[in-house]
Amino acid sequence: QVQLVESGGGLVQAGGSLRLSCAASGRTLSSYGMGWFRQTPGKEREFVAGISGDGSSTTYTVSVKGRVTISRDNAKDTVYLQMNSLRPEDTAVYYCGAARTYFGTVYSKYEYWGRGTQVTVSS
Repeated sequence: QVQLVESGGGLVQAGGSLRLSCAASGRTLSSYGMGWFRQTPGKEREFVAGISGDGSSTTYTVSVKGRVTISRDNAKDTVYLQMNSLRPEDTAVYYCGAARTYFGTVYSKYEYWGRGTQVTVSS
């Protein structure tokens, strides 16, 4: 079992920045690809970014490329999502997920999820 806890969300003005963290416990995080997803009411969970277990590969959804960076510190069992130039449309609950050998866009391939952290971007 892997337990994931997200933190770092909050209220920020458009153009601002936030860094989300996802702390893991229960298993060595380096064994897992990690993904960040986001969800707004009434919509499906949307892929934001993913990173391989060793951190050597990353992938992003088009709408966040150039504004968002995913990274990980396996020594701390923590994954980060640095978000810059935030826009009102980035407002959502952000979730991190863990999957063995996968860090892509398909929500159902992730085995473990945190409870999410709210990000609100005001215009």
